[in-house]
Amino acid sequence: MAEVEILTRSRYFLELILDGSNDSVDGLFEECAGFKATQDVVEVCEVTPQKWGKSGNSRGRVVRTKVPGNITYTNLTLKRGLNISMTLWNWLNSVQEGANWEDQRRNGALVIYNTASEEQFRFEFKGAWPVSYKISDLSVKGDDYQIEEVEVTVEQLRRIKPGA
Repeated sequence: MAEVEILTRSRYFLELILDGSNDSVDGLFEECAGFKATQDVVEVCEVTPQKWGKSGNSRGRVVRTKVPGNITYTNLTLKRGLNISMTLWNWLNSVQEGANWEDQRRNGALVIYNTASEEQFRFEFKGAWPVSYKISDLSVKGDDYQIEEVEVTVEQLRRIKPGA
């Protein structure tokens, strides 16, 4: 049996990789929520030539079959400590301005690394763009660090084997 390692927060970090980016690191995050894919169920109703009923003389039995429909993905919410990087803000701003909007839809990956920087987990996505950006309330009195949060929508999300 293969050894299984539990992915705990204190031993791992999450990297956002965007295709076509000029930055060496697009984003390192502490949290990500929203890894959910849902497939619609389409119910097909058809009338068959089967005989049915108490006497067995009735024709046209109604049969319902369920088949897979479209897949939808929830938005991904990424959180990290506030830093000087402008990558996420610039990406959101480019989408908001609408100039070359199609170019702002990015493919990429979310990768979890262990403390030795070895890839442990990978989700690849397609057609992503930021839909919201938030910074936690700022206070010079507290000793808490500030959180930067970005919500990204994706058209496709798939889990692949690390290092593939």
